[in-house]
Amino acid sequence: MKNRAITALLIPLMLATFGAFGQNGRILIDADGSEYTISRHIYGHFSEHLGRCIYGGFYVGENNTAIPHTDGVRTDVVEALKALKIPNLRWPGGCFADTYHWKNGIGPKAERPSIVNTWWGGVT
Repeated sequence: MKNRAITALLIPLMLATFGAFGQNGRILIDADGSEYTISRHIYGHFSEHLGRCIYGGFYVGENNTAIPHTDGVRTDVVEALKALKIPNLRWPGGCFADTYHWKNGIGPKAERPSIVNTWWGGVT
């Protein structure tokens, strides 16, 4: 009896999906239309701290004398990003941003909390 009830419920469900098969989809793109302009800032980039991508990567610290930098950010990386002409760079990005709150990056550096990134093996 229970099997019949389940079958009775499944048959209408399966029949309802048959209408979705075999239909043709169509998209019309008006390439000549220029009524709207998409902001270039929609297509920005992000950088994620993977191992040494950020710390020891493009952020070398303000007291580093071996690598040219401005406020701790490597000069060669800034020049490379400018050459790419990306509209904006979001950092932190990716999974690191899941545990980062922008308010924690304000104020004196010594007083900012250290954040453990649980997504990438507990790096800070």
